[in-house]
Amino acid sequence: MTALNELRQLRQQRGGTTVKPVTNLRKSDGRAALVFLAPWFLGLFGITLIPLVASLVLATTDYDLLTAPTFVGLDNFTAMLSDTRLHQSLKVTLLYVLTGVPLQLVVALGLAVLLNRGLRGMTFYRSVFYLPSLLGGSVAIAILWRQVFGQDGIFNAFLGWFGIEGMGWISHPDTALWTIVLLHVWTFGSPMIIFLAGLRQVPEMYYEAASLDGASRWRQFRSVTLPLLSPIIFFNLVMQVIIAFQAFTQAYVVSNGSGGPSDSTLFYTLYLYQEGFSNLRMGYASAMAWVLVLIVLLLTAVNFWASKFWVFYED
Repeated sequence: MTALNELRQLRQQRGGTTVKPVTNLRKSDGRAALVFLAPWFLGLFGITLIPLVASLVLATTDYDLLTAPTFVGLDNFTAMLSDTRLHQSLKVTLLYVLTGVPLQLVVALGLAVLLNRGLRGMTFYRSVFYLPSLLGGSVAIAILWRQVFGQDGIFNAFLGWFGIEGMGWISHPDTALWTIVLLHVWTFGSPMIIFLAGLRQVPEMYYEAASLDGASRWRQFRSVTLPLLSPIIFFNLVMQVIIAFQAFTQAYVVSNGSGGPSDSTLFYTLYLYQEGFSNLRMGYASAMAWVLVLIVLLLTAVNFWASKFWVFYED
């Protein structure tokens, strides 16, 4: 009680002056926060929201970038129903996503498990394995990939050592897409780092308990690692699906912008680019962009709905 009385007397002597500096400090902090957030808000409105609204308006017009837009209503959307090249681009993109994303996540998780065992030179390995994620989407790597899988490329030279005659993997419609899928799998560094961080958070006592029960390493991985890592797997799945739907550079460079051979690498974004900037049908391209947004939103919603059946949270 004595200490409490002394505290009250001290507050009375100061006359409540200690309250004002705290209030002023909070106001100044709020102003500083707004100043630091201002560039982000400018980017949000100037680079994201305003272009989104503009593209939605253009999706209802006939616009060739040279003359004023002409309102056509939903004609651009209805025209997609009979556009065979658009249907082919959707087929190619879905095949790319459904094969490339799972393979990439499997490779990333497998390497993360290996690196989690405490190998010597861990920092070096993490840097080397993460490097493809930084370079995989670049034009230089896409050009290199085209050279590797060309008729006279490194891959065919490697096959020649075993007496196997190679082919033009990039120029053949049956294999061109799979070379780009392989390029996507090669950029496993980013999900691998996230998996590795998740593995470090799994308590060691679970493995010790499973080991005492006689569980093998595979059983421990299946019954302990995967359930506890399922939120990380879900996060990587959602992010990589979104990224895969936006793939453009690889297909553009490998096919020289044509989507060939025989439209086998005609990604949705590449066809959108062709319609907007090659054929000058910017209104149609804007409508295609919004369809892509809806497809990604739908698949993301499906992933979130399905996550309740396989994603495990400790709480």
